[in-house]
Amino acid sequence: MLICYPKAIVRGFYLVIGLLICAAVLVGRTEADTYKLSNGESLNGEVLPTSANDQGVQVKVGEGQYQRVAWANFSQEDLKNFAKNERMQPFVEPFIEITPAERAKKTEVALKQPPHFERPPRQALFGAFFSSPLGIFVMLVLYAAIIYAGYEVAIFRAQPPLLVCGLSAIPLLGLAAPIVFLSLPTRVSQGAEELGAREHVPEASTASAAEEVNPMLAAGAEHPSALRLAKSDTTVAPAKAALPETITYQRGQFTFNRRFFETKFPSFFGVVRREADRDILLVIKTTRGEYAGQRISRIAANDLHLEIQRGSASEEVLIPFQEIQQIRHQHKDA
Repeated sequence: MLICYPKAIVRGFYLVIGLLICAAVLVGRTEADTYKLSNGESLNGEVLPTSANDQGVQVKVGEGQYQRVAWANFSQEDLKNFAKNERMQPFVEPFIEITPAERAKKTEVALKQPPHFERPPRQALFGAFFSSPLGIFVMLVLYAAIIYAGYEVAIFRAQPPLLVCGLSAIPLLGLAAPIVFLSLPTRVSQGAEELGAREHVPEASTASAAEEVNPMLAAGAEHPSALRLAKSDTTVAPAKAALPETITYQRGQFTFNRRFFETKFPSFFGVVRREADRDILLVIKTTRGEYAGQRISRIAANDLHLEIQRGSASEEVLIPFQEIQQIRHQHKDA
């Protein structure tokens, strides 16, 4: 069954809908705002954000009426409100005055306290050294340095290295052992003393000793029909008198280095020896033994190579400078 409504009712229904739509449009429109200008006047209108540029912004003051207002003419409160709009923020920001409080807040530096290490507990000096790996390492280095100092003092004063190093390694003695041996005079070996004593023996006593030892000079020792040795009134000088003098260089009195060998023994560096130096030997006494050579084949900053004779063959021996205790420049028959 169809219900028919009068035309007046339908027209009234459409009119009500139209009024509602118009009211919604009017309510949705932005109401005009009031802006305070810097010259004291007020401006009523609607700001159009899309028209913002460096010179200012357009304000709709009425239907079809627009007015461009410069940014400098707006109050600081209005400019701060405009800055909330992303479209107008780049143009408004240079005209906003920043108060000292705001400037201090922006430039405020947040100070962060650096991390602090905790202080170790108070304890004795040696206990503190052995309580950390670094302290143990430092103590081991000092211990090795004291033993090495004892070794150098033993070489310098011609003392037994094992004795000095062993005393230096005792914890209770420590650095006292190298100091005590350093204060002692340089020890001269017994061989050097005997050699010096032999050099001062008079020639007459040497000749008389030779006569006493020779059995052919005794009376009745010769055969009647054989030749005999006749005693001469003139004593023949011993063969050693014609030999060059032995020169001894002792550690402690001289510094054994490369310059020392190059200045004192230049003739030992050549491959061919001169006739006068052909029978001269360089005898080097070290902690490992004694070496007699006729040529220095190589020399460096800390050691040298001495060419020695082993039977019918020659051999090079490496001799560090720090191991040398004595050097003799002597004849091979001395």
